[in-house]
Amino acid sequence: MAEKLTIDELATFCKRKGFVFRSSEIYGGFSGFWDFGPLGVELYNNIKNSFWKFFVQQKDNIVGIENSIISHPRIWKASGHLASFNDLAVICKRCKKATKIDKSDFGKVKCGCGGEYQSLGEFSLMFKTQVGALSPTESYLRGENAQGMFTDFRLVQETSRMGLPFGIAQIGKCFRNEIAPRDFLFRSREFTIAEFEFFIRPEEKNCPLLDEKHKKIKVRLLDAKTPQKKKETIRETTIGEMANEKKLDEWHAYWLSEQLLWFSSLGISNKIKIREHTKSELSHYSSATFDLDYEYPFGSKEIAGNANRGQFDLTQHMKESGENLSIFDEKTKKRIVPRVIEPTFGIERIFLALLCESYNYDKKRENVVLKLPAFLAPIKAAVFPIVKNEKMIEIAEKLVKELKEDFNVIHDDSGSIGRRYSRNDEIGTPMCITIDEQTVKDKTITIRDRDTTEQVRVQISQIKNIINQVIKGESLLSLGKLVKTRVK
Repeated sequence: MAEKLTIDELATFCKRKGFVFRSSEIYGGFSGFWDFGPLGVELYNNIKNSFWKFFVQQKDNIVGIENSIISHPRIWKASGHLASFNDLAVICKRCKKATKIDKSDFGKVKCGCGGEYQSLGEFSLMFKTQVGALSPTESYLRGENAQGMFTDFRLVQETSRMGLPFGIAQIGKCFRNEIAPRDFLFRSREFTIAEFEFFIRPEEKNCPLLDEKHKKIKVRLLDAKTPQKKKETIRETTIGEMANEKKLDEWHAYWLSEQLLWFSSLGISNKIKIREHTKSELSHYSSATFDLDYEYPFGSKEIAGNANRGQFDLTQHMKESGENLSIFDEKTKKRIVPRVIEPTFGIERIFLALLCESYNYDKKRENVVLKLPAFLAPIKAAVFPIVKNEKMIEIAEKLVKELKEDFNVIHDDSGSIGRRYSRNDEIGTPMCITIDEQTVKDKTITIRDRDTTEQVRVQISQIKNIINQVIKGESLLSLGKLVKTRVK
């Protein structure tokens, strides 16, 4: 990331390259809402697909669902959102900037200008809507995905034949009536959450899946006592040491470590710290919560979370609905109401972190190089005929058609070869494939590596396999014969 990159500069870059646009821009935009452009939607979907593969498809004990965005209003009464899902609106006495803060922080924090806050009162984060035309019922756009997974819990367990412990995952749109959306994609009114509820026997404290690999994961921890001091002190520790200190139980530790392993696969784990919630800031449903904070250009902010929700939600829905949501457990031979560990991720926040992490201005090339991991890159490869020669264009078009069966690739024959390289560097394309005079003679092509600008020459018949290997993390330079070139 460039040293002086600001969030405004990143937003401008995203608009210019087709990653993100302001929603309703021709009408002046609509605060708190964003549109993903042609490149943005590819990266956005690749992040979601990576989450689904890591936490659902590669796990034996998690299944997925997709709930409706609007649900019965009594769900939000039972969950406590109608009574507790509130923030405090404040205005700075000095600069008159309005914002929101946690109720527990009033009188403790000041505006960025140093001014004190004046309370404007509490407000609900829930988005109201109406269902029905003639006699409309007041309802809400969901503020989180979790409640649908709790209300469908028994149906999912019965139809998927899952036994405890098991999880239910979902990726979906959520809505919060923020008073002050800010920092580009970071705080919006419409956003996507990826999360799962993992159901465990209430008395079960030991996790057989927590092994030494998980326990040895190093973390930068800001524990619950530290934020109360004047100066924040982050200490180095491990997941195993956190469990030994009873900061979290083994199941909680296992899923926190799995979150960190996924972030490591995305290449953003080195700027993440773990922040333990104080008792005063715990949500009404949580007995222990940890934020995973990423170091954005505007500060260290939450990118994901992990909460111990206990039996709160299932118990509340049993009381409100009158339905029995307990299940028969084969191990204990009893009907039980499980407790829940909930890992959750903000997809837009991960999207933003990936751009921050990948954005590099290369002084030698005099252009931005977006060093996204190949498996996340919107476009996997660009195919260039080195000149607009009929035979080369024919080979390029045929190759693009074949590659499109498996990958998102493009054909680019506009401008100089150097300019085409630069365009693809800026959007994160990991490989540029060039059709040249030698291709016509012996059916070999060159592939340029985005990060090093080095090139290898390989047979056209090897291309699909090579792209697959690069997507899986192999170095392109180890997959062919290095060639010398003047064009970087």
